[in-house]
Amino acid sequence: MESNNPEGQKTLPNILVTGTPGVGKTSLCSLLESQLPEDYDIHGFQYVKLAELVKTKKLYKTWNEEHDVPEFDEDMVCDELEPLMAAGGVILEFHSCDFFPERWFQLVVLLRCDNTNLFDRLQERGYKQNKIDENIECEIFGELAEEVKESYKPEICMELQSSSVEQMQENLETVSKRI
Repeated sequence: MESNNPEGQKTLPNILVTGTPGVGKTSLCSLLESQLPEDYDIHGFQYVKLAELVKTKKLYKTWNEEHDVPEFDEDMVCDELEPLMAAGGVILEFHSCDFFPERWFQLVVLLRCDNTNLFDRLQERGYKQNKIDENIECEIFGELAEEVKESYKPEICMELQSSSVEQMQENLETVSKRI
């Protein structure tokens, strides 16, 4: 799976890994970043945790006191990411996806998790009950699945269950094969 940059040169694909907080995005992305060069002799993938980038680069104008998180500015985020995405080889992790330009990605991976495991994971993170409830509802109603469906062509999207260690390993293999 390769993409073309504006000059027509082949580049590594850009991959978006999205899903409700707690579904296993960080685990999958970390494994992908370490596994891809080993398995495919591909060098140059860069893993970007967008939530961290938003905080470190201050890509927000307001702070959500209720959830104690920055409310990212879509334009600031896209302006920051544009040069990276144009170069290719980005594994981007974020809990939202409908504001990214469709042209950026050659693969979009939506992770899902059953509610019992998701609840336990969010509780282990120390999330407040209202934040846990909001994220569980998001997963139940498939809000991110709908976002992916409305934002990207079906042929570049895959939806994977990420409730167990076995499923996480299967997801790594599935995504690696697709790349």
